Amino acid sequence: MRTVTVSDGFFDAKVAATYDERHATPEADIAQTVAKLTELADGGATLEFAIGTGRIALPLAVAGVPVKGIELSQSMIDEMRKKPGGMDIETVTGDMTTARVEGDFSLVFLVYNTIDNLTTQDAQVACFQNAADHLVPGGRFLVETLVPPVRHLPPGAPRLAFDQSDTHWGIDSFDLVAQTYTSNHLWIDNGETTMFSAPFRYAWPAEMDLMARLAGMTLESRWEDWNGSPFTGESRTHVSVWRKNDA
Repeated sequence: MRTVTVSDGFFDAKVAATYDERHATPEADIAQTVAKLTELADGGATLEFAIGTGRIALPLAVAGVPVKGIELSQSMIDEMRKKPGGMDIETVTGDMTTARVEGDFSLVFLVYNTIDNLTTQDAQVACFQNAADHLVPGGRFLVETLVPPVRHLPPGAPRLAFDQSDTHWGIDSFDLVAQTYTSNHLWIDNGETTMFSAPFRYAWPAEMDLMARLAGMTLESRWEDWNGSPFTGESRTHVSVWRKNDA
């Protein structure tokens, strides 16, 4: 068994090289996401926090929407650069809580649960503020993430399995007091076993609404998914959109 020690945040060259394969997204889902982001951009420029390997940004650019990015891991950016169009997307290497990108943006977006990579409330608040600082008045900030699954934890047990297959086991371990969790992955590739763990912080939708208010933004929409399904008490994910208040 080999344990991976990562740099570049938790996404070094080894993690980045297999990221797309291990986190594959159906083309139809990507197209749906791109269509919604295009609609929300309303003809303006967009900025993706945690742009990663360009899973969303590249097809968004192909759709004719101007897009730039911020990414902590240079290794993830390097993977994006290898793809068609990857060299054309201006990306700043840095923390999405503080990094600045030149330009006026009508939409800032943060998808695929990545808000949880910020492991303190202060960092998440700073992320909302940084998004607002990049937006024109009336611009939008979109976050796609999980609803904290703590209601599904067995009584007295802080661990929850979220995936089990012939090639991957996934288990989240929760600290309900600190409002954090560690996501643990066991990958089996051609007889080689790789372990990967990373820390996260979960926040409830209502807490994010308060973060948005502190940054001068107001909730505009919240759906269960990119289909626009109604958000309910049984929803396990949410796509939330806040609008920057007019000056």
